[in-house]
Amino acid sequence: MRTRTVSNALANDIHRARAASLDWITSMATEHEGTMIWRESKSTDLVAFPGMALPGTYNNAMCLRLIGDRMDINPSRQQALIDWIMRQRRTDGSWWLQGMRESDTYKKPDPVETRSYLTGHITNYTLGALEALCRHPLPQPIFAQALLDIEPLRNWMDRRDWDDPWQEGNNIVNLASFFLVLMDSTDPKVATQARVALEWMLKWHESETNPETGFWGNDQVSSRGLLHAMAGATHNFHIFFRLGRPVPNFEKSVDYCLTQPPQVVSACIDADLVDILSNAAFLSDYRKNEITDWLTEIASALVAFQNQDGGFADQSAGIRRFDGWVGGYEEPQGISCGFGTFFRWIALAMISRVLYRDNHSWTFRKMIGLGYFKHG
Repeated sequence: MRTRTVSNALANDIHRARAASLDWITSMATEHEGTMIWRESKSTDLVAFPGMALPGTYNNAMCLRLIGDRMDINPSRQQALIDWIMRQRRTDGSWWLQGMRESDTYKKPDPVETRSYLTGHITNYTLGALEALCRHPLPQPIFAQALLDIEPLRNWMDRRDWDDPWQEGNNIVNLASFFLVLMDSTDPKVATQARVALEWMLKWHESETNPETGFWGNDQVSSRGLLHAMAGATHNFHIFFRLGRPVPNFEKSVDYCLTQPPQVVSACIDADLVDILSNAAFLSDYRKNEITDWLTEIASALVAFQNQDGGFADQSAGIRRFDGWVGGYEEPQGISCGFGTFFRWIALAMISRVLYRDNHSWTFRKMIGLGYFKHG
């Protein structure tokens, strides 16, 4: 009886937190370039950093789609947002942040790798926003067609830096998501090539997984190495989930996740752990009671972490930058932001699906990447 009472209390807490976050998203709306978009946070200066209008908009649009009963905006504003996003699309089918100079970005010493990472990251989540805004069909990521043939794709995979599996997990899930969009191409050749390329990518992962952990990456002995391997693998797993294929050594991955304390760390890490364990809860009975207990504990911690304004922070202290824009936009950690709010709700929505199986009020992304959940 005590467990049922706690569960009901948690459901009520999540419901109240959800309503508060919807109000926060509404408060982030502002006019920019003649269109009502969303700011990333109360600190976002769109005069100094107009490029941040795009992350603010894609994070909040996807979050609104996830936690709202519907896209709570009128059709004319919805179309205006789609048009505003599409005006920023580059000729190769990708997106970039306005005013973000390549010289101010860094993810790897090779500037090509930095540019590729940022292009993939921004484009995946921009396409996710268009999906959330009901733009169908999604525009084709033309630039990804360069990797449709197996030999260029093999060379690309050979260049991945497995000392940094977290970053490479992002690179891989972004490319895989573009292949999935290309599979809907009106060109039969492109659609077929994309299907073959995605299958090849999945088989590569099957052959390269570490059987002791279920992850990918070089250093899987140190605590830091394992944590980063887990964070990267969360993204890699989406290929298996999307294609309905079993993940090699998945129970080992579950074992690792359950060694981590169910507490707030960062928006990314928390969502990564929840993603793996929530999928596991639907895919098998392995350690299901322990998974449920762990998810219940972190859900309570996440609700308690919500700011008074209804949004969520990424972390409690420090400086937050747009990932890879090292010489550009920054804001204080601890304040509510679109990124933190969206990723916290990804975690809470997945947990809610595990704990309250009759609750289907969440609308997860269909594109793979954080926010995708097949069991929604």
